[in-house]
Amino acid sequence: MTASGTTPAATPQRRMVPLVPALMFIALVVAVVGSLGAPLITSVAGEFDVSLAAAQWTLTAPLLVGAVATPVLGRLGTGPRRRQVILATLAVVVVGSLLTVVPPSFGWLLAGRVAQGAGLGLTALMMGVARDHLPGERSGPTIALLSVASTVGIGVGYPLAGLLTDVAGLRAAYGLGLLITAVALAAAWWSVPQPPAGRASAVDVPGATLLGGGLIALLLTISRTTVWTDHPALAAALLAVAAALLGAWVHRERRSPAPLVDLALLRNPAVAGANAVMLLGGIGMYLLLTLVTRYVQTPRSAGYGFGVDVFVAGLVLVPFSALGFAGGKLVPPLRKRLAPATVLAVGGAAVLAALILFALTRGRLWLSFAVMGVLGLGVGVFSAAIPAAILAVTPTEETSSAMSFNQVVRSVGFSVGSALGGLTLAAATPTGATFPTDTGYTTAAWLGAGAMAVTVVTALTLRQASRRDRRDPAARSSLLG
Repeated sequence: MTASGTTPAATPQRRMVPLVPALMFIALVVAVVGSLGAPLITSVAGEFDVSLAAAQWTLTAPLLVGAVATPVLGRLGTGPRRRQVILATLAVVVVGSLLTVVPPSFGWLLAGRVAQGAGLGLTALMMGVARDHLPGERSGPTIALLSVASTVGIGVGYPLAGLLTDVAGLRAAYGLGLLITAVALAAAWWSVPQPPAGRASAVDVPGATLLGGGLIALLLTISRTTVWTDHPALAAALLAVAAALLGAWVHRERRSPAPLVDLALLRNPAVAGANAVMLLGGIGMYLLLTLVTRYVQTPRSAGYGFGVDVFVAGLVLVPFSALGFAGGKLVPPLRKRLAPATVLAVGGAAVLAALILFALTRGRLWLSFAVMGVLGLGVGVFSAAIPAAILAVTPTEETSSAMSFNQVVRSVGFSVGSALGGLTLAAATPTGATFPTDTGYTTAAWLGAGAMAVTVVTALTLRQASRRDRRDPAARSSLLG
């Protein structure tokens, strides 16, 4: 039985066998492709004779598109055409991947990356498929691992892209994206079933426009750190625009008969708390991820760092991905002993430990591998525990929408973490110098540790609120409306 009291829809046997690996593969692919631009920025700048700032858009643009597409796809995923939406989105991603392999110009490459960004909204739909078509004892662990894959998959593409670029050039690295997205489309065609009958979904187009505009203004402001350093007035104006658009969106959603996101769910402490924890936790997670990858590539002439190439820097992320999946596997047995909010606190504490370790000692390359392993373990536990906290009080038919909102919150947290790290290191860079001082990394790590400490406290507070809610059924009913 599901949270809404319905039984998962029967799925034809020919689809049941490959369904779970297909869902996992699709979630991993969209995460890998979305982050594929990170290790290739320098190569793109050289290949197309553009500035590094321009090449950076091959990473920024798909992330912006993904943030806007996620809530729209999440709402479409609640309706009767979820399978068609998944296939159409993956087809767009495949076309975008083709454009990145054979681009006649930088503009076509950027267009391909924009199309690839649409796939970042698919993870929430994979969760909806799992909840609808898998038995309860399998759907929960599968959804948890889908959440893990959408995060730790970032560390899978980095070393592969770096190796392929070193061996065969830029187009070979993007060719990897074309290959795996084509396979993902084929897997979805074979495995993803139709949703249960009797569902309806309508996209609130004005609401989607307000949310999309607000998210673009917000993420542009916090992801482009040079805006704050070079044009602070513009940055403040963009934040004001974002606040106005998002405020108008909330006002509309609360009165819409078919809201893009059911904001009434946020009245429940479990849902609101889990999203707050995801926002704060995302800041600390991504801040450390960017700090370590930048630190290990800094040449020794700066007085610190190891001067490794892109491929070795990618290998540093392998423990992050491997222990991330291991951490996700730990969540089901942990949940038999601990409340979901407590498991969140455990994951947050591991990320906090990784930040403190990096702040205190990083003088050996092997310590970077160790820090990434501890971070991956914490992120795996954290990411796998989030869906359980949210879906415990979410109707089955709202799974895709609720988790898509959480994915947007995660994206904002990641962007804030990346921007916080970048601004801190920029402030620690002496005038005329290329690299920040070593103390800049220490300061940034302690800022991330502060964010994670607040995350752990928030998770424990959520645990106490959940206990009170269970003791007071009347209060629970009022919260659920």
